[in-house]
Amino acid sequence: MRKYLAFLMILLAILTLARSAKFILGVDITTLLPPDISDNPSMIVAKHIFEGLIAYDSKMNIVPVLATSWEVSKDGTEYTFHLRKGVKFQDGAPFNAYAVKKSFDYLLTHDVAYRKKLFEPYIKSVEVVDDYTVKFVLKFPFAPFLNFLCHPAAMIVSPKAIEKYDDPSELGRHPVGTGPFKLKEWIPGEKVVLVKNENYWKKGEPKLDGIVFMPIPEGVTRALKVQTGSADLAVNIPVMLADKLSKSKNVDVVKAPTLRVVFIGFNLKRKPFDNILVRKALNYAVDKKTLCKTIMRGLATPSDSPVSVFIKDHYSTGGYPYDPEKAKELLKKAGYPNGFSVELITPKGRYPQDYETALAVQSMLKKVGVNVKVTTMEWPTYVHRILKTDNYDMYLVGWSPSTGEAIWVLDPLLTKGSIFNISYYYNPKFEQILDEAKKTIDPQKRHELLAEAQKIVVNDAPWIFLYNIYQIFAKSSSLKGVEVIPTELILLNNAYFQK
Repeated sequence: MRKYLAFLMILLAILTLARSAKFILGVDITTLLPPDISDNPSMIVAKHIFEGLIAYDSKMNIVPVLATSWEVSKDGTEYTFHLRKGVKFQDGAPFNAYAVKKSFDYLLTHDVAYRKKLFEPYIKSVEVVDDYTVKFVLKFPFAPFLNFLCHPAAMIVSPKAIEKYDDPSELGRHPVGTGPFKLKEWIPGEKVVLVKNENYWKKGEPKLDGIVFMPIPEGVTRALKVQTGSADLAVNIPVMLADKLSKSKNVDVVKAPTLRVVFIGFNLKRKPFDNILVRKALNYAVDKKTLCKTIMRGLATPSDSPVSVFIKDHYSTGGYPYDPEKAKELLKKAGYPNGFSVELITPKGRYPQDYETALAVQSMLKKVGVNVKVTTMEWPTYVHRILKTDNYDMYLVGWSPSTGEAIWVLDPLLTKGSIFNISYYYNPKFEQILDEAKKTIDPQKRHELLAEAQKIVVNDAPWIFLYNIYQIFAKSSSLKGVEVIPTELILLNNAYFQK
């Protein structure tokens, strides 16, 4: 009998181990400190460890998480949240109003520049009303404040972890939240291993024993991993493989709209991109419709604004239709009748068809006399280059506002001094209109202001406006309960395997 029981225990352990999911990312993560995260792959991992007061569901509705309810003052400057009781952080620290205050005070006072601007301009103070009530006092009425609190940067970090590590780089290596999974192991470039939080406040969850995240830059390899059953989910499946992969009996291919725009930015501090005629010329030289049809296989729509067509306050400016002759005319007028040579840096595997898009743009620009050298690199190296240096001519990148609205596109990417304004764009009229929009409570008036802001940016052409993308990923048919958020978050918090 003892031998039989021992055998059952071993068998149970094997079955339990098999219930951990293998999740393939296109690139490696950078940090697991929520307010210091600059990329969606890191956000995906962090969203399994941490939780915020509120969040978006799959339909972009705001739903309660660590807060159970909230009220907003009549003048729009005070937001009072009533907190969930009986919740503990993964290190045993209690979740309460003091923890919320400490987490936000840390964000507002430490060098977490990537996401500090989300809240520093708007939050005057965070006040503890009682153990389970916390109040945010704003400097002025800020209409999308609840949307901003849905951003992963607002997820609550353990006060005990803050006391222990303090330094953002260390805290980012030792994440502690209230979420359904906790960090077991992180080997940069190889894997991030999460295990079930046995003390999670939602009874019966999570259903998975763990998640192993692994970075694989090659899209074909990611697809094959799912097809052969050696992985359970893989992001950014090459679009040319999607139809073939969807015919596999054990694989589901998921295609969903996102809030992400993909664009090629110019370094306006460098010639010839300080010349608006050059920037406009390169926009006319790129055939966005062909990119969407051929490179993206219909899983993208041409962009005519810095704001995604799937965001409520998007305004269709008309953009730059494909006109290579006009591009040549503008280049000649700008003093470059024979074109010029530049470098375009791009990630490979971070976005669907990112490298392939860069090569297609290289070919299109060559037709108007512009010689482009395409350089690719690993994601962490790429992020460091575009965020920590100005050593580039042109760069391909995508942006998805995890606030779910337009201001967190226009503000971080296009205002003076923002760490994400890596084109070094500045237009005082644009910034004046954007500031007015932030303080405008009336939705229609705010929409009109944001439309005007978008028109100014498109006219100034700090980017080549490419396309809005759909996210495409493949998963095992037996993996159920996967949640897909239009902000490009794919979550396994409620996932399970069906035999």
